[in-house]
Amino acid sequence: MEPVDLLERCYPGRRAESKRHILRCALTLFNQQGIEATTIDIIRAESQMSVGAIYHHFENKEGLVAALYMTALDDQARLRDSYLGAVTSTRDWVHALVFSYVDWVVSQPDWARFQYQARFAVARSSFNERLAEANLARNAELKKWFSDPAHRQDLQDLPFELIPSLIIGSAESYCRAWLSGRVKRSPEGYRQQLAEAAWRAVGRPPSASS
Repeated sequence: MEPVDLLERCYPGRRAESKRHILRCALTLFNQQGIEATTIDIIRAESQMSVGAIYHHFENKEGLVAALYMTALDDQARLRDSYLGAVTSTRDWVHALVFSYVDWVVSQPDWARFQYQARFAVARSSFNERLAEANLARNAELKKWFSDPAHRQDLQDLPFELIPSLIIGSAESYCRAWLSGRVKRSPEGYRQQLAEAAWRAVGRPPSASS
């Protein structure tokens, strides 16, 4: 999918056209030049929008970065939830988390590149609390699933906050290497192996869950 598809999905309608245009230009510039090096004036020149219009939509550069970052997270969660809606077992749930992560990165590489570089910038910005609240809402169903005793019995006795890292960690590491060019084969070619590795990291062996 091209970034325009993601933006039109997250910001639909003609009234959001200028907002989508600014976001699209900013995404390209941030990926090309880096977040720190890209100024509002550079974004204004590239988008041919006024500084006033940019500030009207996003408050400031931090707000623009946060808007892009949260848009990426929302779209990633949308795909994740569509995969999770079709599964019933805990093992399939873990696999679906990895599959959706890999498939999103492969389909949205520009957004994934930005997401990786923006994570720290947003976490240390004034939008940190807003991001934390959005993440709580975004992951509420995920936490509910893993807190269910019927599902927990299929998992190793691990702290909840550790489980997402164990599930996604290997996939994230490989995806980042692929996006940076350090490895050539698409993560899509390893999605099954990555999903199996995630299950081995968190799943209880059959003999232990019986």
